Amino acid sequence: MPFPTDAALLDLRSHGRIGVLTGGVSRERERSLLSGRTVHASLVRQGFFAVQIDTSTPDFVKSLRGVDVAFLAIAGQYAEDGKLQGLLEHRSIPYTGSGVLASALAMHKPAAKTMVAAHGVNVLPGSSIDPGRPAELSAKKLMESLHLPIMLKPVSEGGSIDMRVARAEEDLTQLIEELRAGGQALFAERYCPGRSVTAGVLQDGDELRVLPVLETRTTGEWYDHATKNNPELFSNHCPADLPASTTSLIGEWAKDAHRALGCSGYSRSDFVVTGINEVFWLETNTLPGLSGKGNMATMATAAGLEYDGLITHILSSALTKQGYQP
Repeated sequence: MPFPTDAALLDLRSHGRIGVLTGGVSRERERSLLSGRTVHASLVRQGFFAVQIDTSTPDFVKSLRGVDVAFLAIAGQYAEDGKLQGLLEHRSIPYTGSGVLASALAMHKPAAKTMVAAHGVNVLPGSSIDPGRPAELSAKKLMESLHLPIMLKPVSEGGSIDMRVARAEEDLTQLIEELRAGGQALFAERYCPGRSVTAGVLQDGDELRVLPVLETRTTGEWYDHATKNNPELFSNHCPADLPASTTSLIGEWAKDAHRALGCSGYSRSDFVVTGINEVFWLETNTLPGLSGKGNMATMATAAGLEYDGLITHILSSALTKQGYQP
């Protein structure tokens, strides 16, 4: 899979300064730092002048002075939700990944589900939880509309953080109370057991290219936050061993979700596939992890695009944004 080597990219390699924005204050900080280190090493290896910038430091904004392009190797709140993108646009610094609106929309699970479903993609039944309603009443209402088991999710979090499955009414009430105690807005979805798969999308102008679908197999019941952070508890398989028709459908829906949310540059959409190969979209990540052994890197390698090529491709998409002058 080729990637652009236009005049702007060549000029950036010769004269530009890339800020690899990483770290941050979200609960996905460690994953972000891993991506940041790996992306920075790749850029330096390819002859770019790049510096790592931790967005959690007091002098973060000052560190942006002299940055020609921001490479966003960061995830979670205050990073993937449009806030960081808004700051960069205010300072006329082009950046990798999606813009303010798409980032905010994709991070907000109920809004993202509504938009993606409107574009014909299969989604699971879900419902927002009224923060002013007592937990017991919320649980009863959810049981009537979604039926047990029910998956609870924070409205705006990534990495499967604080996601819980309730299998009884008392569990549901207790979990609502527990998660609310942290001040989070909550969203509920019908729990659907199945195979966890993901599909990466790379944008090249108006063309969207889907990377080979990847399946994650876990030792537990589902791919929760603890599992994602322990390589001994999961294994990735790419390309996924799925019927060709199912793989094709996942790829088309990954592109549909990318377009529906207004994403740009690249994205990664997660799905669950049931035992009868029924597919449901779960979420779209606008800044998926970019570690050397992560999902995007694994899928790119399966497509014949090595890690450095993936990073250059993502970087090149930022050079079309307003603000960069070769």
